[in-house]
Amino acid sequence: MTAISPADRAQPILAVEDLKVGFAAQGRTISAVNGVSFSISPGETLAIVGESGSGKSTTGLAVMGLIERTRGTTISGAIRLRRKAGGECDVLQLPYRELRTVRGNDVAMIFQEPMSSLNPVYTIGAQIAEAIHLHRQASRAEALGTALSLLAELGISDPEKCLKSYPHQLSGGMRQRAMIAIALSCRPSLLIADEPTTALDVTVQAQILDLLARIQQQTGMALVFITHNLGIVSEIADRTLVMYAGEVVESVPASELFESPRMPYTAALLQSLPRLGADREGAERLPVIPGNVPSPSALPPGCRFHPRCAHHVAQVCDVGHPILEPCAADHWVRCYRWRDVWPEEAA
Repeated sequence: MTAISPADRAQPILAVEDLKVGFAAQGRTISAVNGVSFSISPGETLAIVGESGSGKSTTGLAVMGLIERTRGTTISGAIRLRRKAGGECDVLQLPYRELRTVRGNDVAMIFQEPMSSLNPVYTIGAQIAEAIHLHRQASRAEALGTALSLLAELGISDPEKCLKSYPHQLSGGMRQRAMIAIALSCRPSLLIADEPTTALDVTVQAQILDLLARIQQQTGMALVFITHNLGIVSEIADRTLVMYAGEVVESVPASELFESPRMPYTAALLQSLPRLGADREGAERLPVIPGNVPSPSALPPGCRFHPRCAHHVAQVCDVGHPILEPCAADHWVRCYRWRDVWPEEAA
């Protein structure tokens, strides 16, 4: 087991600073991510939560350097990554050839949809072995042996058959585990997991989460976990970023998330969770957040959540744009009215 020194924990392995991602559409630039900042240290787990369309996956793709800089795409800010070999790099400034040496080795990603991420013309074994051969300079036989061990470690009952199979021959859950095996093949310093357990049943999901935790303990790997499942957040995360309409609206230690949410959006997400032990007879429907996440091309004025917020006040929440401000120790919130909604915390 690798011990993580206090000095290592104090030095972030990733620091994202004022990240902005925009795409050209309808003759103007549409903001998909706006001013996102966070950092993560070795061995730490950061959960990024929010509804679809909040900018979570776009943030993860930007960290990987996978957003193509086409004519209409704009990316600004800084993504500072501490590398295994020593030194620091800004992912946004790296040329393509150097980015290839970073991806898979220093930072890897488990993608949300494995069927569109796996190559249909190569076997699963060949796709896992490719990264091992590239970054570890292992022979083909050694790489395939490591791939076989990874598949077995991920709970696949017949790993040898899976190794020789093509993506279309596997179930959704098997493809997802193959995707996870590719991401873990070179034991990256930072893993970005975008809904990695979506296609898995609860038993396999628990196995995957246990495996990720074990690898973190052994290697000091940092984990950015993108998810809709707040129940998972309570199990694995050290810290939580809540995103809405392309920006961070709350940053809070995971231990405080369920007890002390200060952004009405976060509180509404938590209220919509089903709870064990609730009385079914005569029970009302779970609370829902009215409306939808706004389109990046039609963002509302003021607070972006105010059209759906039960606590919004006219001429306050719809005027100006709230900043992300501290509301407690290590707890930040983007809301004009958090002091009024939770006055005991503002005292």
